[in-house]
Amino acid sequence: MISQRLPSLTPVATTPLKKNKLVALTGATGFIGSTLIKQLHQAGWHVNALYRPRAGRLPVSTQDLTWVAGALHDSPSLATLMAGADAVIHCAGAVRGTSRADFDRINETGVHNVVQAAAAQTHPPRLLLVSSLAARMPDLSHYAASKWRGEEVLKASTLRWSIFRPPAVYGPGDRELLPLFKSMAKGIAPLPAGADGRFSMLHVDDLAAAMVHCLSQEGGDGLTFELDDGRAGGYDWPSVLSIAQQVLRNGGKIRRLPIPITSLKLAAWTNFYAAKLLRYAPMLTPGKIREITHRDWLCDNNDITRITGWQPTCELAQGLAGLFDKNHKPR
Repeated sequence: MISQRLPSLTPVATTPLKKNKLVALTGATGFIGSTLIKQLHQAGWHVNALYRPRAGRLPVSTQDLTWVAGALHDSPSLATLMAGADAVIHCAGAVRGTSRADFDRINETGVHNVVQAAAAQTHPPRLLLVSSLAARMPDLSHYAASKWRGEEVLKASTLRWSIFRPPAVYGPGDRELLPLFKSMAKGIAPLPAGADGRFSMLHVDDLAAAMVHCLSQEGGDGLTFELDDGRAGGYDWPSVLSIAQQVLRNGGKIRRLPIPITSLKLAAWTNFYAAKLLRYAPMLTPGKIREITHRDWLCDNNDITRITGWQPTCELAQGLAGLFDKNHKPR
């Protein structure tokens, strides 16, 4: 087990952001990346956004947004992406796979390639890495270990850097937690039996705001931040169900459907071997079960708030209300 405890630091002097600065963004078409683009524009940044070219996909560049076709293994496209950039936000990541190589190709080697491209610039940009709280426990899964190794690559560089480890992130465009919330809106919560750990949550808008705020304040160099939505003590499943009952069911009951861990493990191993045979990238794997059933995924905002002044604005009740309309249907 590898764990990091943030140091106690004194607030740094801040410098207001000059308008029309340039940030290079990877993972721009994803759940978090698309939210980052919106908030970066609102903060006055021009964005160079990397996207993988494919049939039918031709994003339109605008005055404040330039799309760059390429990939993390394509050095020329990374050089184009970062040309003249004041900062880089590396948001791209692999969350599905069966082997170490499936994850390391993006989560470790991808970070290496981004770091090399940034360091090669005449004026190397500052780099913000979107990692995962799972990196705190790299022994749990290939995914968690790959995220930790990616962080180590960045830490060994000569760049100015900050690392963000979000917990469970949800919001518009989320594909992981939304199915569970939809089920809760119908009155059923399929959850692992005996899952009694505590965890933090974070709305995607708050995650994006934290990174944009960190850029504008010039604070946080050389630090790893684990973020949450500000709820003291985080959540457990009973507290999530209580909130969901009020927001999604108007006080009506949500029935918890306990799924035995042995059944989850069997499903995960079946999916794992089927993915290898049929060559697809699975989400449900034995490693993912170990992540889900880990008892402590709590975060603490004290350091990032003290250093940059950022504070979260959206707890779960507000976030769930924003995901569903008045009839409790997804927006």
